[in-house]
Amino acid sequence: MRRIYNIGRGSRRSRLAAASTAGLAAVGAVLALTLTGSSSAAAGPSAAPPCSDGTLVQTREGPLCGVAGSGITSYLGIPYAAPPVGSRRFRPPQPVTPWTAPLAATQVGADCPQPTLAGSVPRTTSEDCLTLSVYVPTAMQPGRLPVMVEVHGGGFVIGGPPDGTRLATGGHVIMVSIHYRLGILGFLAHAALGAHSGDYGLQDQQAALRWVKRNIARFGGDPGNVTLFGQSAGGASVCDAAASPTAAGLLQKGISESAFFNYNVNTIWSTGDCKSQLQTEREAQRAGAQFADKVGCGDAVDVAACLRAVPVQTLIDNGGKVLDPNGGGTIGPIVNGTTLPESPAVAIAKGHLNHIRLMIGVARDEFNGGLYDPSVVANTPAEYRALVRLQYGALTPTIMRLYPLARFPDKSPFIAYRTVMADAVNVCPEQVANRQLANDVPLYVFENDNADTPRLDTSLPLGAFYNAENPFLFPNPAVPLDANQRAFGDQIIAQWAGFSRTGHATVPGAPRWPRYTVAHERVMSLVPAGDSAITPARIIERQHNCGFWDAVNATAPWQPHTASR
Repeated sequence: MRRIYNIGRGSRRSRLAAASTAGLAAVGAVLALTLTGSSSAAAGPSAAPPCSDGTLVQTREGPLCGVAGSGITSYLGIPYAAPPVGSRRFRPPQPVTPWTAPLAATQVGADCPQPTLAGSVPRTTSEDCLTLSVYVPTAMQPGRLPVMVEVHGGGFVIGGPPDGTRLATGGHVIMVSIHYRLGILGFLAHAALGAHSGDYGLQDQQAALRWVKRNIARFGGDPGNVTLFGQSAGGASVCDAAASPTAAGLLQKGISESAFFNYNVNTIWSTGDCKSQLQTEREAQRAGAQFADKVGCGDAVDVAACLRAVPVQTLIDNGGKVLDPNGGGTIGPIVNGTTLPESPAVAIAKGHLNHIRLMIGVARDEFNGGLYDPSVVANTPAEYRALVRLQYGALTPTIMRLYPLARFPDKSPFIAYRTVMADAVNVCPEQVANRQLANDVPLYVFENDNADTPRLDTSLPLGAFYNAENPFLFPNPAVPLDANQRAFGDQIIAQWAGFSRTGHATVPGAPRWPRYTVAHERVMSLVPAGDSAITPARIIERQHNCGFWDAVNATAPWQPHTASR
């Protein structure tokens, strides 16, 4: 699976253009597996299946019925906001029109419009996509069940929600998965769209949480015990919700997984992770004006009306996308002044957070060797050095001394660069954020050290890779688990669901997991076979050279403009 790309002094665009079709297809396959887990395929054009007897539920908006299965009753494709089409495009989500006849909630809704990535699973998409699915375990216990609301990953640009059956039945929780607007449709800001435009995707997430607050008791859930969780962009969305005044009271807990993903020379996702300085409203509006020109609306008498009339595929084709985040407009969260009055990283540093309990963590080898961005895969010693120079310039000799090829198995450039980048942009920035968070919220921290997580593509040593909890929360039947990994999966389900139930991470069926505090910085090292154990944060920081990287990152492009850390 060898790839050779031009990583010299050419422009970012030229480096990306050098990526082969086969390489992009491989990226699509990896993204499909690790970003969305075992995703529930979006519904096709066929009629919805009939409801199962005894599943009728009366929501505030109208009656609906679902599908009963083995240990689970599923309510699929429930509209939580009006279709964001026509005059509602590029506006905050609006209430649905109530209905009186039972709605057959038996088919997952379409995914929101998104670029098609070579090698990924084809998706049914529609601009009418603001739906959610509710998975209710049938083995009910006394009292109302905790509720876990999942925000899918995909860099705020691609993806769709997973099937929540395993988590609901194994964890005995009500699992809710949601669609939210992505990319240019979810985040475009423009002066013509009004003050505080942009962040529609985050507003969709909050509209779904409001639906849960209104309705989940009718399914047996506790509206006062809601955990928002997700990986990648979903994990970043947890940071966004923690920092958003408009999300106050909509969630009591958050679980953020792999939410530190932007790097120095960012060629893949829009800057939008938990450590980054987001675009200001003014910056986003400038980008929006350029995008309006690009799609022929810049000189229109009514720019907003013109943008709302542009065919959706034209918007997708001309907006930024995976591997091209600056291709046009804004495709991720911004500081729009209302939904986000400041970057989550700034809110974390200053303690401007909603009152929630938080679990947060990354994987040891998050960067995945660059497979998400085929222009930054190191296959040779020369490519390894060139890629380090691309990211860190004059610091290259120091980094090469800290991470010499001789240190790595078979002197592997792939593993060496994977390690540099994971330490620099994932693990160490998260350790900084942990100390800040511990001042303000009850906090539990993990590092996923499971290097044997099963995956479809086993040709490269990805180590403990990005989003490696998802294969256990949302298992793929095509990827079997051995006994050690089954035990690990049971542990993850118990801990995630247990935290959602009680707000504490020490739960039956899992090792003791104490709270991370300023006085006791303790991190759960997640490994298979029931062998997970607490590790002092200082040990992790020593292993990942965080003293060095903290100094480097203090002047990184993503660094928030705030008080000293």
